[in-house]
Amino acid sequence: MKVIRHTDKNFAENLAGLAAASSLFDPAIEERARGIIEAVRNGGDAALLEFTARFDGAQLTAGQLAVSQAELLTASLKADDALRAAVAAAEKNIAAFARRSLRKNWAMKNSHGAKVGEKFDPFQRVGIYIPGGTAPLVSTALMTITLARVAGCREIAVCTPCGKDGTINPALLFAVRAAGATEIYRLGGAQAIAALALGTATIRPVQKVFGPGNAYVVAAKRLLFGRVAVDLLPGPSEVLVLADDTANPKFAAADLLAQAEHGSGHERVWLVTSSAKILNAVQKEIERQLPKLARREFITRALDNNGWLIQVKSLADGVALVNRLAPEHCEVMTRQAAKVSADILTAGAIFLGHHSPTVLGDYVAGPSHTLPTGGAGASFAGLTVDQFQRRTSVVEYTASALKQALSAVKKFAEMEGLGAHGRSAEVRLD
Repeated sequence: MKVIRHTDKNFAENLAGLAAASSLFDPAIEERARGIIEAVRNGGDAALLEFTARFDGAQLTAGQLAVSQAELLTASLKADDALRAAVAAAEKNIAAFARRSLRKNWAMKNSHGAKVGEKFDPFQRVGIYIPGGTAPLVSTALMTITLARVAGCREIAVCTPCGKDGTINPALLFAVRAAGATEIYRLGGAQAIAALALGTATIRPVQKVFGPGNAYVVAAKRLLFGRVAVDLLPGPSEVLVLADDTANPKFAAADLLAQAEHGSGHERVWLVTSSAKILNAVQKEIERQLPKLARREFITRALDNNGWLIQVKSLADGVALVNRLAPEHCEVMTRQAAKVSADILTAGAIFLGHHSPTVLGDYVAGPSHTLPTGGAGASFAGLTVDQFQRRTSVVEYTASALKQALSAVKKFAEMEGLGAHGRSAEVRLD
């Protein structure tokens, strides 16, 4: 990990480079994703099968893309009591949080006496991507599919990569089914996003695509935006621990290591502290804890690439740095953590106090763990249930209300040279 201190001669220069948002755009990756999308557009299922064989090593037929009810039943039978309890506990909190976040219809009277308002309806068909990689992301299934179910989406099509033998991790299948998916396909990468957006003979197109993924998935979502709605363009995981001298170095080190273990090598972790003592202690704790972890090779690569221990002059400077970095997760291990967090304006999610590690948000707390990364938190929020809802404005005028509005309507129509506009209102009062 790299150490940066406010006493360094080039401290400001180092921070400027550090705060530059990591780009999600790679022209080479985007061009390859474009080629995959065009192949799926033109080749349909045949292209999906070719890419699945090439990238996942699985030889499938079109009839094998969809996971059967028999496979889902087998996965359910394999689920032990501990898995069932964990999934149920997480789903309970996720669903409760989502229900509180649902948008509700509303109406009011405007100055003309007309009724205006909004109504919120679920997307009828959505697609959710669950990444593969080095570990089955059971929690991602719950953090996305549960929201679609609570929102009332009738059709929830899920794509996730399979192994070379065509199978999907049974724990993941159990969670996908428990969360409420109506269709599951053994399909990964940019080709899965293309299939969900464009449709094939086997997979009908959706209205909106959700879920994290690798650089190719992100590129495909960006390229297909407009043809289909998308949620976020989330990249590798991030955590920033903001600490003063009350922080427990053991806790801080454990949380930094946890977010570095996903496996891409591009995860970003920061300790930002006003205390030299805490910085040194966290550094020693990382050195002590790391050798004991099973995924230490993945963690080491991430820490070498994007791990920073930063000593700032004051806690206020630390908060300012948090807002520049816009981290996916921000843990506040300070005195009066809630008060300190009031000035944090760009984090994807904030975890307050010494007993709120990011892992709780990853798995069971309730809010979705699909969050903006790479500095995008300055402009985007994380995944919420209302992103599964369509918003429609509703306008209802009576004759008397229309009469109140007529003079303004006629003036606007006159100014814009659109006489038929004014006439469409005036004709109702002739």
